[in-house]
Amino acid sequence: MSQEELIPLILKKDERAFTILYDMYSKSLFSVISNLLKETEDAEDVLQEVFVKIWKNIETYNESKGRLYTWMLNIARNTSIDKLRSKGFNNSKQNLSADNFVHLLDDSNKLINRIDTIGMREFVAKLKPKCIQLIELLFFQGFTQQEASEELEIPLGTVKTQNRTCINDLRTYLKV
Repeated sequence: MSQEELIPLILKKDERAFTILYDMYSKSLFSVISNLLKETEDAEDVLQEVFVKIWKNIETYNESKGRLYTWMLNIARNTSIDKLRSKGFNNSKQNLSADNFVHLLDDSNKLINRIDTIGMREFVAKLKPKCIQLIELLFFQGFTQQEASEELEIPLGTVKTQNRTCINDLRTYLKV
């Protein structure tokens, strides 16, 4: 089926047309999405979202501005970028929090891990609360300094200064 035959059927919301559209374009769109997202599961989710957007917004497609594939490709690319930029996506890709890490060590029956857990608790307890909070965000949760600034609602310069101070405190505790 040609693009010229397919578009009117999609505009009429013909379900067979949707199947044909999916069969014709899903592999190439999935390839583009996969190149941006890397994780297969995320790419599959975005592909589904892309086809829903195509189906719901087909009326906005304008033949005079370009081919159907180009229009769909832009939807796929933009949806993938939106996914990458979303806070939920970024949070799901960050490391475990320090509390979760200590908890994992607590659950272990190995003597070495129990000793490490005790040492970590004593070490963390020596830090100032603001340092614990900042180190949690920057090093255990993978936040950038800018993201930590926004999360803590303090200026970026303050985050940078506090980070340096906290790292120096850590160095002092390590020397003891």
